[in-house]
Amino acid sequence: MADRSFLAWPFFEDYHRDLAGKLEAWASASLPVDHADVDAACIALVRKLGEAGWLRQTGSETGETLDVRTLCLIRETLARHDGLADFAFAMQGLGMGAVSLFGTPAQRTWLSRTRAGSAIAGFALTEPGSGSDVANTTTKATRVPGGFRIDGEKTYISNGGIADIYVLFARTGEAPGAKGLSAFLVPAATAGFEVVERIDVMAPHPLAWLRLENAVIPESALIGSPGDGFKIAMSVLDVFRSTVGAAAVGFARRALDEALARVQARKMGGVPLSELQMVQGHLADMALEIDAAALLVYRAAWTKDRGAARVTREAAMAKLHATEAAQRVIDLAVQLHGGDGVRKGSIVESLYREIRALRIYEGASDVQRVVIARAMLSEMKGNL
Repeated sequence: MADRSFLAWPFFEDYHRDLAGKLEAWASASLPVDHADVDAACIALVRKLGEAGWLRQTGSETGETLDVRTLCLIRETLARHDGLADFAFAMQGLGMGAVSLFGTPAQRTWLSRTRAGSAIAGFALTEPGSGSDVANTTTKATRVPGGFRIDGEKTYISNGGIADIYVLFARTGEAPGAKGLSAFLVPAATAGFEVVERIDVMAPHPLAWLRLENAVIPESALIGSPGDGFKIAMSVLDVFRSTVGAAAVGFARRALDEALARVQARKMGGVPLSELQMVQGHLADMALEIDAAALLVYRAAWTKDRGAARVTREAAMAKLHATEAAQRVIDLAVQLHGGDGVRKGSIVESLYREIRALRIYEGASDVQRVVIARAMLSEMKGNL
């Protein structure tokens, strides 16, 4: 059983603790699921999460503020039980985050479906030539009578190929660079929208390369105002970037649980591994990494929930440290398992594959370092 003492920290209210207890019971009874068919598993998980009511936390049909601590608690718990369940939950929130925060009442009708688990959402930002560098987006949205024509390609799009609706970012040209982007709501059934390639990655998730060619969407598909795309994307990431750190904490907690069980059961020289000082040192390091990561994650979430307009620095710190720390924790867990740690299908082996992507998506670790440094430098200039 993973450490739950952190729920007593002052970051949380009683309703967070109540939710965490109920989710733990549900996850213990419902997860993991069979991942043999990743698409089918992900679709089934979205449906199960929706039916159980957990997806209600991923958006607001009335424009209410999202509770980031709740999102983090859910992601941490799901990740500890099943990485694909965490992915399914997270993408319903990230995919429709722009609509929840900036959408019109008509656009928000999609949320009734994504929150119920009857529709799957996608977030189409990354391109073949621009990942973390959003300002270099080349997909174009050209005005045509009654709407826009979208032309371009997106890649490494989560839920690509199974999503019903995508929030897609394209260049509308109001200004150079990041200021010339806009956000659009694009149904997968749009004529001219195609899945070019399904992308297999080390931790199986539904990903795809998408192409839009002469894909015409109505004026009503525009989210916010023309040129608001970068602001919208950053606002969504400001909410959900901390939750990536929370998922990393969940993976790390599971790795520590597996390591603790292993070193108590396995013997060397007639004594349990847990009695060896070197092993005890590793366990202490793992626990320290996890608590430090959790403190940064829930500080960022608490700060946002307290009404901060932006938590760019705090969220970047949380995401950076939690994902890097979880990688170290999981690596130690694999080491403590010896040969069994690299056996395909073992829990720690699957965690090793799951954690690696978190150091890349929603802003790679080196990008987070740049974000943190620029925030500090900007603050210093403002105080001069």
